[in-house]
Amino acid sequence: MGSPDTADIIKGYTFATESIELGVLIHDGQPVPQATIGISLSMLNRHGLVAGATGTGKTKTLQLMAEQIARAGVSVFAADIKGDLSGLALPGKSSEKLLARTSAIGQQWQPHGCPVEFYALGGQGHGVPLRASISSFGPILLSKVLGLNETQESTLGLVFHFCDTQGLPLLDLEDLRSVLAYLTSPEGKGDLKQLGGVSPATAGVILRSLVTLQTQGADEFFGEPEFDTRDLIRTTADGQGVISLLELPNLQDRPAIFSTFLMWLLADLFHDLPEVGDVDKPKLVFFFDEAHLLFADASKAFLQAIAQTVRLIRSKGVGIFFVTQTPKDVPDDVLAQLGSRVQHQLRAHTPNDAKALKATVATYPNSAYDLTEVLQSLGIGEAIVTVLNPNGAPTPVAWTRMRAPEASMDPMEASMMAGGIAQSAMMSKYGHDINRDSAYEMLTRKLEQGRAAAEAEAQRAEQAKADAAAAKERDRQAPSRPAAKSGVEKVLSSPAFWNKVITVGGQIARGMMGTGRKR
Repeated sequence: MGSPDTADIIKGYTFATESIELGVLIHDGQPVPQATIGISLSMLNRHGLVAGATGTGKTKTLQLMAEQIARAGVSVFAADIKGDLSGLALPGKSSEKLLARTSAIGQQWQPHGCPVEFYALGGQGHGVPLRASISSFGPILLSKVLGLNETQESTLGLVFHFCDTQGLPLLDLEDLRSVLAYLTSPEGKGDLKQLGGVSPATAGVILRSLVTLQTQGADEFFGEPEFDTRDLIRTTADGQGVISLLELPNLQDRPAIFSTFLMWLLADLFHDLPEVGDVDKPKLVFFFDEAHLLFADASKAFLQAIAQTVRLIRSKGVGIFFVTQTPKDVPDDVLAQLGSRVQHQLRAHTPNDAKALKATVATYPNSAYDLTEVLQSLGIGEAIVTVLNPNGAPTPVAWTRMRAPEASMDPMEASMMAGGIAQSAMMSKYGHDINRDSAYEMLTRKLEQGRAAAEAEAQRAEQAKADAAAAKERDRQAPSRPAAKSGVEKVLSSPAFWNKVITVGGQIARGMMGTGRKR
């Protein structure tokens, strides 16, 4: 089993810039304290990968990196999936075994705690509630959570567009559910048709997926107050970076929700932070544990969004380290952008394991090591390391014994954690949920107004029908009346007419009688 020249390793990892230490070189099975292996702070925003089989020391590597980065004045974010990282807030405990290990690698171990802020998605767990609105989450990320195919993802994008044009805020799952229910109802049929390319069947599938997500308790993750991701970038009065730990309970039940929510944090940071270019040290380093959950069953659009975010966010002063079991868990487009590699032991018990090992070896620069053999021989707390030096060139591959964390490697007691969370300024800012007027309330009013108008119209029609029937009945029940007399009949039946006739007739008769006497 070959090994590189120690002098070459020392030269390759001697930086003029501020750095964090990962450990020391192992040569012929023994640590070489003067051959320190580290990463320049200026290269942390070139991203990295921490990989290895279960139980090989990945979490401890994450911890020792996080505490040193924080001490250098850089903020850190990490997902605490197994609850192992809460001890970062407390000084570590010395032991004979620990001191023997640190002495062997020349580490001047001193117990040291870090400033830590605890968060929990939607308040499920121990920490300040961390929420996002559905609108800011967006259709691509939400499609990943819902498990939609590309056609359904496109449809969901049109639904979001409809809400934007109609002024319907999407704050929580109930808002989106109400919009989909409206569009698939008789009242919303016209709006659905105008969207174009949206079939009622596809909208119905999305609605059912959304209802399923609600039954899993995902309502708690979405809403207001929405977390301002800039609150992840904070330092203490003495210049230390704050470590933000996000507790992820029951990860196995809802892995897509948790991993996609972490991606939202990155996307939101990318949107909000200004360009800073290459800097002496980043503003924030983001550790993405159990990274394989993020990429599993992801759509093409989702993978493209991740790759773009990773590629561009470094210019915003943010570094990302993916933590997973094998490099093959990370898509090639993302893996190609990861400048630092810390590879713990890999196992090759199955054909798939052997294939993964071969693929991992192929991604490393040429070295004197037989990496196929070395990667299977690494002990717990050992790793094969290569990083980018301050000039951006890869350092020599180094078999490294990792430093021991100086913060506690045991979880913090729940009662102690609860006391700190209650006193946090972040709890006063995000601790109470807000339910303002949004799509659900607006559509509920619209449907109620529509129903009220329809009911009023129906009542008016019914009243008109009743009035017509009543008038007809009155006509039927009224007594018979003589037919109206004509004008001639009225004259002939008038006493005044006959009195006049009698008077005129008498005059005529008298005149005729007078004429006869003259003869």
